[in-house]
Amino acid sequence: MRILMSLAVALSFLLPQGALAFDLQGHRGARGLAPENTLPAFATALSLGVSTLELDTGITKDGIVVISHDATLNPDITRTKDGKWLEQRGPAIHAMTFAELQQYDVGRLKPGTNYAKSLPEQKAVDGTRIPKLADLFALVKKAGNDQVRFNIETKLSPMVPGETLDPETFAKTLVEVVRQEGMAARVTIQSFDWRTLQVVQQIAPEIATAYLTAQQSFLDNIAANKSGGSPWTAGIQYKDHGSVPKMVKAAGGNIWSTFFGDLTEFKVKEAHGLGLKVLVWTVNNPAQIKKMLDFGVDGIITDRPDLVRKEMAERGMGLPASTPITP
Repeated sequence: MRILMSLAVALSFLLPQGALAFDLQGHRGARGLAPENTLPAFATALSLGVSTLELDTGITKDGIVVISHDATLNPDITRTKDGKWLEQRGPAIHAMTFAELQQYDVGRLKPGTNYAKSLPEQKAVDGTRIPKLADLFALVKKAGNDQVRFNIETKLSPMVPGETLDPETFAKTLVEVVRQEGMAARVTIQSFDWRTLQVVQQIAPEIATAYLTAQQSFLDNIAANKSGGSPWTAGIQYKDHGSVPKMVKAAGGNIWSTFFGDLTEFKVKEAHGLGLKVLVWTVNNPAQIKKMLDFGVDGIITDRPDLVRKEMAERGMGLPASTPITP
């Protein structure tokens, strides 16, 4: 039975979703236009029209799955209840209850920071709080959108294990919420920490998994460490397989999600030859959008879904339906 369920999941992701063969994913909702990983950002993405909402998750001290990219509060986007910017990274989300977390405002970029400069079109929504994952599911139901998918990242790192739950508990807690909300058929769980993906494949074969990779100075979850292997990849090592797509295949994955700067047309063809779907992140520049589409990727994760939609329309590609909604 488990093998049959896994095969069904694999086929569903290798075939077009509905009438659309291309997966347009709004990164952290639509981070380029509204505060990241917030209900306003997801409402913006839904209103524009995306096939998937991409997001990150953490788990609070009292076991609530929340939507946040950072395991600790980010001073570039976080203010206290009296409106003051955090002077340094705040406490870990896992060290706070959900009620304590709600005391912080994440509706604006801190002026003058490099982060703010990188997202000049983002509109502030003061008073915005870090939402529960369940809040996002409720927003989508309110919008009446029964097609949009959710690409949910488990945000944890083997390099700082004390900041989050352990991989197995994190994965089980997330899966429980997804199942409780009746969203298993519409969810993909992604991670750079492949240990969580191995857990999901074991306990929830009906939920798709996506293997995130980067081979950059800011993050490299593929390269060997001093002991001769990457701590990120659940024991599956590059030296044993010779390419990243082959590593993903060996891990039992069907979806490879890679940083766009690591991708070549040859790697796309290799991945497709292995039966993998190829997603690329985070692509915002029009020239890079064109390049990735020319490579033949299966989907783009972007801060600016409006720009990807524009290029898709110019190419005559099918566009995801727009479902306007306010949070």
